[in-house]
Amino acid sequence: MPTSAEVLSYFKHRRAALLGGAVAALLAIGAVLALLTVGQRPGDVAHPNIAFIPAPVNPPPPLPHSDWPVYGLFADRTAYLPSTLAPPFRRLWAFDGGSLLEFAPVLAQGKLYLVNNEGLGEAISAATGKVLWRRRIGSLSASSFGYWDGRLYIIPLSGSRDRTLYRSVHVTSLEAATGRVLWSRPVSSGAESGPMVVGGRLYFGAEDGTAHALDARSGAPLWSYHAGGKIKSALAYAAGRLYFGDYSGELTAVRASDGRRVWSAHTQGLGFLQSGTFYATPAVAFGRVYVGNTDDKVYSFSAATGQLAWTHSTGGYVYGSAAVAAVPGTPPTVYVGSYDGHFYALDARSGRPRWIFNAGARISGAGSVVGHVVYFATLANKVFGVDVRSGRQVFELNDGSFNPVISDGRRLYVTGYAMQYAYVPVASLPPRPARAAPRPARAAPSPRARRRRP
Repeated sequence: MPTSAEVLSYFKHRRAALLGGAVAALLAIGAVLALLTVGQRPGDVAHPNIAFIPAPVNPPPPLPHSDWPVYGLFADRTAYLPSTLAPPFRRLWAFDGGSLLEFAPVLAQGKLYLVNNEGLGEAISAATGKVLWRRRIGSLSASSFGYWDGRLYIIPLSGSRDRTLYRSVHVTSLEAATGRVLWSRPVSSGAESGPMVVGGRLYFGAEDGTAHALDARSGAPLWSYHAGGKIKSALAYAAGRLYFGDYSGELTAVRASDGRRVWSAHTQGLGFLQSGTFYATPAVAFGRVYVGNTDDKVYSFSAATGQLAWTHSTGGYVYGSAAVAAVPGTPPTVYVGSYDGHFYALDARSGRPRWIFNAGARISGAGSVVGHVVYFATLANKVFGVDVRSGRQVFELNDGSFNPVISDGRRLYVTGYAMQYAYVPVASLPPRPARAAPRPARAAPSPRARRRRP
């Protein structure tokens, strides 16, 4: 989205060519600035009568010891950890993942579990970064583990040695403590969908457009739902329903119990046509479903009915998943990045911008909110932290391109391109030991006390 300065500069250089001369130019500037002020763009819609429930997204988890067991932290994928953790930070340790880490790890019981792009799963100590175990789970992977009850779950994109997509793919459950395989079941297609378990059931989507429900302990199939296009996103869960988008441009809600469709909604195209595809994972909060689309828009739908509440247009694809939070001191807000190089804080009720941060490069991954800071990365290999209250930058790391940050409330875990880092607040470090005070110079003996030699 252009800044006011950019708009003014544009019209300044073009005013001679504008019909009507300087007056028309000034009127055009005023019109554009008015649009910037209210945060609307041509084609955006807003339906204020759609139900909005202004309640906290989730009760704060216990601190300072907290897990981050699935992509998006909670089953509703809202990616908000209430915490007092805040910059400035100091690096505690760094771990080399060996190849691209497209997704942040999950965290449970003091361990980080990560999967690199080459399908190697690893467990490392959250305190030290030391490797605890390694396990090959495929030859190509682009998702995170899901953790539940001492178990890990993962579905790669390919299991074959030649990395052919969707060949020899299994959904696998591992013992989190050791990496031992508990069960493995073939599936018809690979997945980029981060798995999760709710009530003993494992849920995930797949590249062939199938949403799956399996028994989390045995791997036995329970039901499947066939969408109209590839399901790239993770499934979000809230109040007995699962929500997911697909590559046909359809957003669907199904019953978690049996996979029966409750409603489906489409992107906002021209007339009766649909536009764009859903790659991003939905986030469910405040009675709404929030999700970005490759038609450059962020959407808000009613979680109950699928009715469109609002859209907000950006200047590029919206691949990354949104974080949704009611951080103390701020209204309920949707935090999401765009390929246009801007990161948006949108009012969750209306879709109007609270602030827009110019990151200077395309944003493909998701944001996450820890305390009062939202973290995200750009494809220029840079991680930003922005204060959600002001839109002011408070953190930066020159490594990281996709989904960079999780936390346990004590440490910030930042995923670089192929490196995993842990940071702690500078204020939490033990003080450096004080230098020993110099001994006082020994006074020369008084001449009177000096013993005379005979």
